Amino acid sequence: MKNYLAVLGLSVILVGCGSAKPKVDDLAVNNPIETALDLTAVVDDKVPVTINPGRFTTEMVTYRLPRVVQGTYSVSDFGKYIEGMKALDYKGNELEVTKVDTNTWTVADATNLDKLTYYVNDTFDIESTGGIGGENPFSPAGTNIEEDNYVLNLHGFIGYFDSLKNNQYALDVTAPATFVRTSALEDRGMKSSADGKSITSSYFAQRYFEITDNPMMYGKLDVEEFMVGDIKIVLSVYSPNKVHTAASQKETVYKMMQAQKKYLGDINSTARYDIYLYLSDGSDTAPKGMGALEHHTSTVVVLPESSSKEGLAASIIDVVAHEFFHIVTPLSVHSEDVHYFDYNKPTFSKHLWMYEGVTEYFAQHFQVYEGLIEPTDFYNTIMTKIATSKNLDDAMSFTVMSENVLEEPYAHNYYNVYMKGALIGMCIDILMRKESDGNRSMLSLMKELSAKYGKEKPFDDDKIIAEITEMTYPTVGEFLKTHVEGDVPINYNAFFEMVGLTMGETEVPTNYIFAGGQNIIFDGDPNKGIFFSPMALQNSFWASQGVQAGDIIKKVNGKDLTLENAQQVIGGMYGWQEGQEYSLDLERNGEAVVLKGTLGKATAKSESLVEDENATEAQKALRQAWLKG
Repeated sequence: MKNYLAVLGLSVILVGCGSAKPKVDDLAVNNPIETALDLTAVVDDKVPVTINPGRFTTEMVTYRLPRVVQGTYSVSDFGKYIEGMKALDYKGNELEVTKVDTNTWTVADATNLDKLTYYVNDTFDIESTGGIGGENPFSPAGTNIEEDNYVLNLHGFIGYFDSLKNNQYALDVTAPATFVRTSALEDRGMKSSADGKSITSSYFAQRYFEITDNPMMYGKLDVEEFMVGDIKIVLSVYSPNKVHTAASQKETVYKMMQAQKKYLGDINSTARYDIYLYLSDGSDTAPKGMGALEHHTSTVVVLPESSSKEGLAASIIDVVAHEFFHIVTPLSVHSEDVHYFDYNKPTFSKHLWMYEGVTEYFAQHFQVYEGLIEPTDFYNTIMTKIATSKNLDDAMSFTVMSENVLEEPYAHNYYNVYMKGALIGMCIDILMRKESDGNRSMLSLMKELSAKYGKEKPFDDDKIIAEITEMTYPTVGEFLKTHVEGDVPINYNAFFEMVGLTMGETEVPTNYIFAGGQNIIFDGDPNKGIFFSPMALQNSFWASQGVQAGDIIKKVNGKDLTLENAQQVIGGMYGWQEGQEYSLDLERNGEAVVLKGTLGKATAKSESLVEDENATEAQKALRQAWLKG
C-alpha cells in the first residue's frame, strides 16, 4: 500500500443461486461457497449479496466481514457497511441471526441454513478523510457503487465463515450488458439474461484469500491491454469527467513496467497484472485518500482527476511502481503473520521496514538505475524522505512499531515506513555493494530470500534478521540490530560518504505550497485569514508570478479560502501539477489582485546532496555500482 478521506426498509427479494435442498451428506466444508452480487438490483445505493455455503452439520455458525485487510495496517471494519442481514432456511423462512460485533454475525439452527442475504453500502461516498487514521477504509481498499462505476474490492462485499476459511468460492456478478468488466479472478464464463439486458459473469477462487486478493472494476471504463515482455498489463481507468483515458497513460505504464522488469531481472513475475485506476473528481461523494493498495496480480489506485496528463503520469510512476514491487515482498517474502492472516484479530510482523520500506526504496531506486530520472532527482527524493522522517519519531524501534502498528504511539508513526523504511533499504543496499565490491545489493538479497522462501513458505518473524545477517555481512547485521531492532537514529552522512556524496546548496524541485523541504509558504491570522509569508518569495514559481509577502488569499480557483477550510483547499494545492490552469484572488494593501495562468515549474534553493568533488576513485566506483550497476 501507498498513501498519497436514514435507511429505508428493504423489500427486494434476494434470489440466491443453488437454493435447492442438498443431500444430507453434502457437507459445507466440501463445497464451494456460492456467492452472488447483483449490480442490476441496487436499492438506495446498496448492492444485494447472496451467500450459499452448502449444508452445515453444526448447530451454530459464525460469519464475518474483515475488520482489517492485508496491506492496510489499519482498522477498516467492513461490517459497518452491511445492512439487512438475513439467514434463510431451505423453505425460505428466516432463521435467528445475532450480530455479535461490528463485523460478526452468528446463525442459530445452522443445520437448516440455506443462504445469507444482505445489502452492502459503499465507502467512497461517505468518506470524510482518506481512511488512514480516519473512520473509513483507505480509499484504494474501499468500495464504490455508482450508476456508471463499481469498484469491487470484494472484501467489502463477501465475508467468510470461521469454519470454512479454506473453502473454494464460486462468484456470480450480474451487471448491465453495456458495462465493461475487468478482473484477474479466474473466469468461468458469462451468461446473458433472457432479455439481453444483463450479463452474469462467473468467477472461481481457491480460497477466501483469493477473494480479497482480486479486486474488480465494472462500469463505463476505459481499458487498454498490452504486453510488457511476457506480462499482460490491463489498465482500467475510470475518469468521471472523461479528463483522462487509458490510452493517454499507456506509454507511461509501458515504459515503467519495462524498466521494472529489467530491474527485477530473474525474479519470477506474474503472467498478468491489472491496474484499476479510479480518478477522483474531488466532489463530496468522491474518495479522499490518494494512493494504492497492492495485490498479488493487481493494484487499486485512486488519484486526482484534476491532475495534468504529465502530473498523472508522474503519480502513476511513483504509486504504481511501489505496488508492483510488492510482488517481491511481502507477496513472495513474508512471515507467518502475513501468510496466515487473521482478518478479525490480526497479528503484525515486525518487518514493515522490509514490506513497505524496501518496496518503496525499489520504487525510487529503479528510476535512477534504469535511467528514467537523473541522479540529482534521486538525491532530492532521498533528502525529502530524511526531512519527513525526522518530523516523526526517529528514535523508535522499527520492529516494535511494526508489531504494534494499530496502537498508539506506533500508529501515528506508520507513515515512516515510506520514509525511514525506504532509507533503511538504501543503507543496506550501500553496505552490501561496499562489502561485495558492487556484486551484491538489497535486490540480490531479496532474490535470495525469494528463492529460499517464496509465496508458499513464510519465514520465522523472530529469526529473519539473524538469517539475513548469516546470508550477508556482519555490518548488515549490526545495522539491523542497531537501527531497525534498536532505536538509534541513522547517521545518513556516513553512508553518503561511502558513495562520495556530501551536502551542498542546490536548486531543487518543490511543490506549490512549499519552498524547499517542508517550509510552507503560507501563514494565517484570525483577522486577515490566509496569506503568503516571506517564504513564498523563495518558491521560483510564485516569485515569477509577482506575489508579495502579506498578500491575502481570498479565493483559490474560484473557491473561498478561509481558516476553516484552509487544510482542505491548501491540501488540494499540494496535488497541483505543472501544466494545470490556476487562479488566485488576492488582496494586497486593500486592493484586489487576480493571478491566473498555467502552473510552471517550481524550484527553491535548498541544502541537498551533491557529488563530492574530492571523492576518491573507490567512492566514485561504489556510487556508480549503486546508481547504475
